[in-house]
Amino acid sequence: MMDEDIKRVVRERYGEIALQGISRCGSINNVKGEQTSPCCGSSITYEKEGIRKVIGKSIGYEDEDLKSVPEGANLGLGCGNPIALASVKEGDVVLDLGSGAGFDCFLAANRVGERGRVIGVDMTPEMISKARENTQKGGYNNVEFRLGEIEHLPVADESVDIVISNCVINLSPDKESVFQEAFRALKPGGRLIISD
Repeated sequence: MMDEDIKRVVRERYGEIALQGISRCGSINNVKGEQTSPCCGSSITYEKEGIRKVIGKSIGYEDEDLKSVPEGANLGLGCGNPIALASVKEGDVVLDLGSGAGFDCFLAANRVGERGRVIGVDMTPEMISKARENTQKGGYNNVEFRLGEIEHLPVADESVDIVISNCVINLSPDKESVFQEAFRALKPGGRLIISD
């Protein structure tokens, strides 16, 4: 499968998830007609927020975290909790690669406070739209979402303290470019935290 085919399939599938508001991590057909799973190996369909919370707790999120974000931000697409390991502090600038509906961005925003900032980047227009809606619902002034690919980040050089990613880099056909871009965006001494 060509790199652009992979990106197209990922964009289509995650666009569907954003529009439907559920994570359908079960079997789907890829461009070759083969049965595949679009995310992190699960065959569960997360149709209720309660199921997402159970899964969230099983991969490292606390009840307090799960309750602190707007409903609809947690689509059940992650496979870990990069925020728990990132040591995010007030005033930090955090960049989330493949931010989806904004779940980890909002958790980071709660920690960086008004002096900090969180930037979410996603290549799926529907996810960016959903994340922006969630930003409004949650009343966040320190979060922004940008449409872009993680292989070509729409951020300035040495502009962020922490780069996080949650079950996204595995979907990229060009992981070397992802890491080059992450390190380009990081300030000297910055941190890269990945759950994949």
